[in-house]
Amino acid sequence: MSRRNSRTSAVKRSRTRRAGESAYGVVLLVRTGVLALLALLLLVAGVWTSWGTAQYAMLVKARERGTMTVVACADDRCTGPYVPTEGDGRRRAKVSVAKVAAPDKGERVEVTMRSGTADAVRTGPAGILYAWVPFGGSLLLAALVVAGGLRWRRTAWAMGWCGAALLVAAFVAL
Repeated sequence: MSRRNSRTSAVKRSRTRRAGESAYGVVLLVRTGVLALLALLLLVAGVWTSWGTAQYAMLVKARERGTMTVVACADDRCTGPYVPTEGDGRRRAKVSVAKVAAPDKGERVEVTMRSGTADAVRTGPAGILYAWVPFGGSLLLAALVVAGGLRWRRTAWAMGWCGAALLVAAFVAL
């Protein structure tokens, strides 16, 4: 037998087949890019939503800080008097805080005031965890996109567990 017969010779594919394979590769690349952008959009939206409250809960040095005594709770807000703990704040007869973040009636909670409003934001570990709850939810949603669309299972599991841990920690802290 000659050497030429023992090898398999390469068959050249037609232009149509090569173009089809190329187009399929482009479609897969576009699909991966769109799903990665969707997952990134979900995460950015979660951070954006959380930061609106988290900045008050976390960066309390330059804000008006004090304590609020819970007097009454309505649908989704609890109200009560506010007493500042530092010199630059003023007493207020009625401020409100999210019902989920408020303790039982008659109890005091440390809060910081939103600028120019009568809305208070709970501070401390419980307030910080509660502020980041939307980000935890976005981690869970993005994990579904990463697992189902991108097929990055380990990354999706890590994102999902982090989101679930954040939600559970916020629930336990409140």
